[in-house]
Amino acid sequence: MAERSSAAPAARTMLQQCLQARLQVKPAEEQSHAQFVQIDRGMVIYICFFKGATDDILPKMVSALLNLRLCESDSGKMVSVLELPGSLLIVPQATLGGKAKGRAMQYHNNIGKEEGLRLYGAFVSLCEKELTAAAASAGVTVKHGTYGNRQVLKLDTNGPYTHLMEF
Repeated sequence: MAERSSAAPAARTMLQQCLQARLQVKPAEEQSHAQFVQIDRGMVIYICFFKGATDDILPKMVSALLNLRLCESDSGKMVSVLELPGSLLIVPQATLGGKAKGRAMQYHNNIGKEEGLRLYGAFVSLCEKELTAAAASAGVTVKHGTYGNRQVLKLDTNGPYTHLMEF
């Protein structure tokens, strides 16, 4: 496994508040329709892990992402997705790890597929645990995309209030 320098990030995330989001998690096939997951008000988290990322970073990431005051409440005050309370849609997004080389993108710093899938699953589980503990009775949910698949996203937002964070 490649060692990660202290200056290089282990993961990159992008956060977007939403009024509603719908993600295709399985494309249509001959015998079946496309499958989707959907959330109402809350936050979309796009996530990409880099080579050298380990489980150690996950609790810090989940705490930081779910406690940031990036969601607009009914009063207009900015609150965290836990305080709202809102739902989460987690989207694996390998393209967040891209670097331009000439007129093409390269993804050499992204984590291997198997290890990325494992970390992604652990990240989703931690988010579910935190959101359930904070807002069990509020009807909020955690939905997620399918790691390694191309996915189609439809997003309704009350402002392109997008934030990039590295861990």
